Amino acid sequence: MNIRELRKIQQNIKKKLWFKSGLNFRRKRRRFDGDVFKYYSIFVLQIVAVIVLAWFITESLGYRVPNQGESMITTIPDESTVWVNRFKYKISDPEVGDVIAFLPNGSTSASYSIKRIVAASGDTVLIENGKLYINGEKTNLFINDTSIPEAGRATSEITLKDGEYFVLGDNPENSEDSRYESVGNVQDNQILGKVWFICSFKGFGFVH
Repeated sequence: MNIRELRKIQQNIKKKLWFKSGLNFRRKRRRFDGDVFKYYSIFVLQIVAVIVLAWFITESLGYRVPNQGESMITTIPDESTVWVNRFKYKISDPEVGDVIAFLPNGSTSASYSIKRIVAASGDTVLIENGKLYINGEKTNLFINDTSIPEAGRATSEITLKDGEYFVLGDNPENSEDSRYESVGNVQDNQILGKVWFICSFKGFGFVH
C-alpha cells in the first residue's frame, strides 16, 4: 500500500465521521409559520371575548334577586325571581317610575327590597286622605288605583335631598317602604340596580 492509497483511506474515514457526528451547520432552520400563529391567536381572543361578555351579562344585566312578599303585586308576583340591571345606574341616575332593588338603610345583612321610585331628589312627598301628592300634585301613576291606608312619615311633607329617593310598593296596602322608618328615604349608594325582567314559574316578562 503506497502513500496515495493511505491518504485516500484517511479522507474516507473523515467523511464518515463527519456525517455520523451530525455536525451539519448547513441544516435548514425551522421556518416560523405566521398563519398558524394568527389562527391560534384569533381563537384565544374569541374565547376571552366570550368569557368577558358572559361575565358582563351575568354581573351587569342578569344579577338575580328573589322577590319576597306581596308589596309589588300585581307587577311582580310573590316568591318570584327578578333580574337586575346593575350597569344602568353607573352611567345614569335612577328615575321616577323605575322599579329598583336596594338594601334598606344600607344594611348588608338584610335581603334586597324591591320597590318603585315615586319621587326623586328635590321632590316633595305628601300622603293625605289616602292619596299621594308629589310636588303638590296628586298622582296614582305608579301604584294601583287603591287608597293608601297609612301615610306614615309622609303625613307631613317630606323634601328629598340630593341622592335621595322615595319608594312605594305597587301594592301599598301590604308594603314596607319609604313611609316607614325601617326603610326611609333610599340613598343612591343603597341601590343595587334597576329591576327589568321577571324570570320564574310565577311570572315571566319585562317589568314596567
